[in-house]
Amino acid sequence: MDLDVQKIIFEFIGGLGIFLFGIKYMADGLQKSAGDKLRDILDRFTTNPFMGVLAGIFVTVLIQSSSGTTALTVGLVSAGFMSLRQAIGVIMGANIGTTVTAFIIGIKIDEYALPIIAVGAVLLFFFKNHKIQYLGQIVFGFGALFFGLKTMGNGLKPLSELQAFADLTVSLSDNPILGLVVGTVFTLIVQSSTAAIGVLQQLYQQDAIELSAALPVLIGDNIGTTVTAVLAAIGTSVAAKRAAMSHVMFNVIGAIIIMIFLIPFQIFIEYLQATLNLNPAMTIAFAHGSYNVANVIIQFPFIGLLALIVTKIIPGEDHIMEYKAKHLDPIFIEQSPSLALGQAKEEVLRMGEFSIAGLETSHEYLKTGTSKYAEKTYQIEDAINNLDRKITDYLVKLSSSSLTDNESEEHSVLMDTVRDIERIGDHFENVVELVDYQIRNKVELTEAAEVDLEEMFNLTITTVKEAIESLKTNNKELANDVRKKEDQIDKMERSLRKKHIIRMNEGLCTGQAGIVFVDIISNLERIGDHAVNIAEAVLGEDHESL
Repeated sequence: MDLDVQKIIFEFIGGLGIFLFGIKYMADGLQKSAGDKLRDILDRFTTNPFMGVLAGIFVTVLIQSSSGTTALTVGLVSAGFMSLRQAIGVIMGANIGTTVTAFIIGIKIDEYALPIIAVGAVLLFFFKNHKIQYLGQIVFGFGALFFGLKTMGNGLKPLSELQAFADLTVSLSDNPILGLVVGTVFTLIVQSSTAAIGVLQQLYQQDAIELSAALPVLIGDNIGTTVTAVLAAIGTSVAAKRAAMSHVMFNVIGAIIIMIFLIPFQIFIEYLQATLNLNPAMTIAFAHGSYNVANVIIQFPFIGLLALIVTKIIPGEDHIMEYKAKHLDPIFIEQSPSLALGQAKEEVLRMGEFSIAGLETSHEYLKTGTSKYAEKTYQIEDAINNLDRKITDYLVKLSSSSLTDNESEEHSVLMDTVRDIERIGDHFENVVELVDYQIRNKVELTEAAEVDLEEMFNLTITTVKEAIESLKTNNKELANDVRKKEDQIDKMERSLRKKHIIRMNEGLCTGQAGIVFVDIISNLERIGDHAVNIAEAVLGEDHESL
């Protein structure tokens, strides 16, 4: 291989690798810094499609990844937190938000990439505080991004002198469809439209490609990025598949429109370049931004129509639970505290139904090892946590109202019950994590252990069901039955531990299998404790929540 060609290839692929690592590392740091706030932002501020666009822009700017925002959105739609119309708004906003990275690249600070990396390394390795380490990750990734760009640019510089590449750019200029395909395929390969745009900026920076050839490639990059949403929707609900299809349709329709008006679009970009005295990288950034903003403006009025078309393309009933709070109207707190208390109880009962559903799906995951049950369990646990926050806030506000003695007692019962149900959610999530461990490490449980777990799981599910039903109907007889069943669970847990030790001594069970088995029955026993707490609240007895 010719030495110059080898140098071009090595510097390009090496620079691209560092650039991709920088984007990913920076995005991970940003997401860790933001924590669960990202989901809360998308959940709370997407009341209508316009707010969805703004939330999509904001979250994507925060995490520097439209793919990440889209994947979060698909998850929220699948979990029932967001409607399809709201999701389409978020996806539109994400397309605008992702252009910020291209503008950052357009700022020429690659000469300072190494000092930025050094600062990030200091923050990462010399500080124990997690927040400072996350900041270090962001700074290190930011520096790596620019170092990768610089390396990639050095590799691409000789391309402008190669006749074969010059011929290719002429072909792309003469045949915009070819440019569109090239952009789409390249983004499919690198799985990042940001990286694809970054490469395009470097090519244009090194005079290796003309603007007329670069624009169709840029539009193709925006089509290629939709593959992430499609992958995120595989195996999820019908609603999530529709959200992913909306992303594909939105980008494809936008590409068709801009390709039809490609010459006026190019004239507009050339006008911006001359008027604002833009450098080549910033010119591509403005083209990327203009394209996505124009696409949103054009298609935003047709969100309802887009949702309708997608629903026709992907038919079927979507059997998802409504995870958002339905009964917590704040107007009742002032006008009728008694009615507000009744509303809170309805929501607590819904939360209890979710705890039963979560137990059942975690049980299915244990039996089958099928990932869809794990995903569903995690979604239900998210829903329980969400309701926990909403109901607790509602009850805290209600506590300042004038309640009768009986209402105050019921208020206290509901506060305790919410905490117990939330803890049930934590424990069945622990079970899923234990099954994850079992699958990852190929841990085999004995047939006897599986039979024991089946028996204890069934008893625990029945106990929780009766506890929630006793709360719903204020049935003291049922609550007493819960206490009896919880005694059975305690005895069963002790008995199964002894049987497990015997299996271990006989060499029938491995140490890893023993850990999984004992931890699962321990979590089920704790779930039984929380179920009896709910029952004792119905019986009017004080209990200590675990």
